[in-house]
Amino acid sequence: MVRDLGRQPYEPVWRAMQRFTDARDDATPDEVWLVEHDPVFTLGQAGKPEHVLMPGEIPVLHVDRGGQVTYHGPGQIVAYPLLDLKRLKIGVREYVHRIEQALIDTMAEWNLHAERRDGAPGVYVAGAKVAALGIRVRRGCTFHGLAFNVAMDLEPFRRINPCGYEGLQVTSVLDLGGPSRLDAVKPVLLEQLAAQFGLNLERREALPDLSLAA
Repeated sequence: MVRDLGRQPYEPVWRAMQRFTDARDDATPDEVWLVEHDPVFTLGQAGKPEHVLMPGEIPVLHVDRGGQVTYHGPGQIVAYPLLDLKRLKIGVREYVHRIEQALIDTMAEWNLHAERRDGAPGVYVAGAKVAALGIRVRRGCTFHGLAFNVAMDLEPFRRINPCGYEGLQVTSVLDLGGPSRLDAVKPVLLEQLAAQFGLNLERREALPDLSLAA
């Protein structure tokens, strides 16, 4: 199942992912949530605050995913695969590898050559990061996911050490000569994620409960 949440603040979606993961059982269908977040810096569980250099007016949230600090904002596709790895019979390393492959194959749609980097999860073009990964696995089920820079203002990345790497260059699909519209990229990314994980691409119109009080 696919849910496109549109543009949303970060925290309600994060809390909704937690609730979905905590409530699911062996029969719960896997879902992929797509969202475009309001500007926010997120710091992973073991994230070091010193990697947040000058956040300015952009809020900083300490969250329960792996990894260091990253930026989410308009023009970026954030995809949250909510998958039962036990049912899929794949481990965490293979899960990360398949997400990276889906991103690499998505970039190839526009003849853009992307690749992995050993020891630094995500996808890169000529050494610049175009997609970041930050995941969490609870009771064998995944939440959090990937952030794919399509057509966004990259200036906020200069206010942090992206993913904990000082001076790491960050790029976007648009800057590499690809499309500028998220709606052009979303179906390709979904198709590649579906191919990697055997997912049903049926869309669900109803949004998850995004109220913080739930």
